[in-house]
Amino acid sequence: MRSVAIAIFPGVQALDVAGPVDVFAEANAFVSADAGYEITLLGASRDALRASNGMQMLADRTFDEPAEAFHTALVAGGPVLPAGEAEPRLNRWLIEVASRCERYGSICTGAFALGHAGLLDGRKVTTHWQDAPRLASRFPQAQVELDRIYIRDGALVTSAGVTAGIDLSLALVAEDHGPAIALAVAKRLVVFAQRRGGQSQFSPYLSVPADETSPVAKVQAHVMEHIRERFSVAQLAAVAGMSARNFARVFVQLAHVTPHEFVERARVDTARNLLESTDKVLKAVAYESGFATADRMRIVFSRRLSVTPTEYRASFLNIPNKPDTLNLP
Repeated sequence: MRSVAIAIFPGVQALDVAGPVDVFAEANAFVSADAGYEITLLGASRDALRASNGMQMLADRTFDEPAEAFHTALVAGGPVLPAGEAEPRLNRWLIEVASRCERYGSICTGAFALGHAGLLDGRKVTTHWQDAPRLASRFPQAQVELDRIYIRDGALVTSAGVTAGIDLSLALVAEDHGPAIALAVAKRLVVFAQRRGGQSQFSPYLSVPADETSPVAKVQAHVMEHIRERFSVAQLAAVAGMSARNFARVFVQLAHVTPHEFVERARVDTARNLLESTDKVLKAVAYESGFATADRMRIVFSRRLSVTPTEYRASFLNIPNKPDTLNLP
């Protein structure tokens, strides 16, 4: 049996725990009894704790009990973890278990716990897109990759947010038992065996300045209202009532991206909304979002989201009152 330990704590994200547990448990139906997974939840105590959604969980063992040589050790994430400091007992347990197991890692913001234990230094890691910049700032020696669903760097495995723990666990099952078993588990759970693209396709893409009355906000609103048009820095500077040179500098300071970057992100978001909510052909989507051609839109989507517009639509299309036999381009 491969023993899997998952560390939990008050405020843990329930799906960070249940998702991986269900993947490993389902895998047991497809492998021999002596090759499956034995799952143990560990916490600061054996008392019931509440997840962030109010669900109660019970740990099988505590961090203070003698550490086993688990095959795989993971720490779940939760909305309270990024702002918190190291939990001493969890910290000690992670350091101990990481030195003795074949692989260890985190789901979602559990990466912060690994960082507090000094286990991210010099390693490629990821976490929820919303918390990735904070992880990089808090642990500057970690190589945080913002757009990955999951990463394996040696014995260390980390995943993006929430449901990405399922993706990571399926990858570990494939590593242990082959892709056919992982595919069988994915079918049982009705999930993708391997998702295309990175986290960007799930995150809000535009950045806006805090001051909505600023010239930069005025320019951003102008771009969104006239998204089909082509824009130069000089044209946008005129909207802001500034010189081109000063406008470019101020825009970067307030929006944290260049004007060109913002315009391209705005076009991507407009196209994403059209792909999700309409059955318009790709040529029409490209025109209405300012890409001019479907080929140009495909190039930008592939570069920014790691998926094509067609692949994005297949994953996110949600058209009310449309027949199931909708013929997409």
